[in-house]
Amino acid sequence: MIIIDTALQKRAEENNPVKVAMIGAGFMGRGIANQICNSVPGMELVAIYNRSLEKAKRAYTEAGIDNFYYVDSKNILEDNIKSKKFSVTDNPYILCEAEGIDAIIEVTGTIELSSHLILKAFENKKHVILMNAEVDGTIGPILKVYADKAGVILTNVDGDQPGVEMNLYRFVKSIGLKPVLCGNIKGLHDPYRNPTTQEGFAKQWGQNPQMVTSFADGTKISFEQAIVANATGMKVAKRGMYGPTVPGGTHLKEIVQDLYPLEALLNGSGIVDYVVGAEPGPGVFVLGTHDDPKQQHYLHLYKVGKGPLYLFYNPYHLCHFEVPLTVARAVLFNDAAVTPIGKPMVDVVTTAKIDLKKGEKVDGLGGYMTYGLCENYDISIKENLLPIGLAEDCILKNDVSKDKVLTYDDVILPDNRLSDKLRAEQISYFK
Repeated sequence: MIIIDTALQKRAEENNPVKVAMIGAGFMGRGIANQICNSVPGMELVAIYNRSLEKAKRAYTEAGIDNFYYVDSKNILEDNIKSKKFSVTDNPYILCEAEGIDAIIEVTGTIELSSHLILKAFENKKHVILMNAEVDGTIGPILKVYADKAGVILTNVDGDQPGVEMNLYRFVKSIGLKPVLCGNIKGLHDPYRNPTTQEGFAKQWGQNPQMVTSFADGTKISFEQAIVANATGMKVAKRGMYGPTVPGGTHLKEIVQDLYPLEALLNGSGIVDYVVGAEPGPGVFVLGTHDDPKQQHYLHLYKVGKGPLYLFYNPYHLCHFEVPLTVARAVLFNDAAVTPIGKPMVDVVTTAKIDLKKGEKVDGLGGYMTYGLCENYDISIKENLLPIGLAEDCILKNDVSKDKVLTYDDVILPDNRLSDKLRAEQISYFK
């Protein structure tokens, strides 16, 4: 952070801001726009896309920007950037193509549209910052291959749990410990929640009921932990993770030695998991070990504990506040907050939320029909399991009972989706 803010201040003093475009202007997108426009010297949000143009305009207006103009061509967008005018558009591709843009922040939560836009951004040598766990957890590893070929950064974000976990993971490794678990703290987990049950909460906070549902039913945390697994080489100890529930308000310090089977942590490359009800929520944590008795003595002295598991945690995650820092890391330091390191380690697979009937069309993430569970990638491929990121609009070929995990044999895929092609390429590439 200290290096980043200094580097951004230098760009501000040189009148050479990092130029960013944003795709998606929903609840989180508006927060990002406000943050960049008002709190990040050395960075400029030059353009915003949203399929509803009014939402793009609202993002700028709420950020105190009124000199924005509608554009529908790359040339006009480029002229606006040179003239220091802000642009809104309902054509996302021109943001990916225009010169004068260093990075794209992708905040749509889509998978098919996002796939097209990410590849287009790579073609035009733009870094891509994903506030989109869904596309990352489904086809992130193959997209990273494309990013590497283009010489650009693909990264998920600081502020969201995966980025905060990854920062902590890197810190724990840097001081000589071996991370054995990357964890996420949840306040609620009920796989049967749906947009109707979550409508009141969503309305209270001005959010989308489907997005709120994806948090409540466990799909979102599954994507988040899959992203961390793919960035660290960790796995899950079992389908769905352990996900222990503790009495509300119980601090991790009091229970960490007993939350997870010690053998599962000490053998192998480590696991990703979560806990429900613990404090400090909604933070993240990393459990590490140290083999040196001398260093164990110091860790005990410094109040980290007696071991064998040493707890490191961040008591909060600040979502949109830290997204611009991720942009700066990518553009100024060629560093990713959290990105796949190679072969996928964990998938998020489709699980029936209710009894599903032959002929039905599967609804979207955070809907009424399915929820996501983490499964180790090797098992997912061996059992031909259907990633939940690709389940939307599939037609059921047969009945599927509640809580059963769907396979590709259970569905007919929509025609000609790029995301399906990229998924197939990912499977083939990482054999």
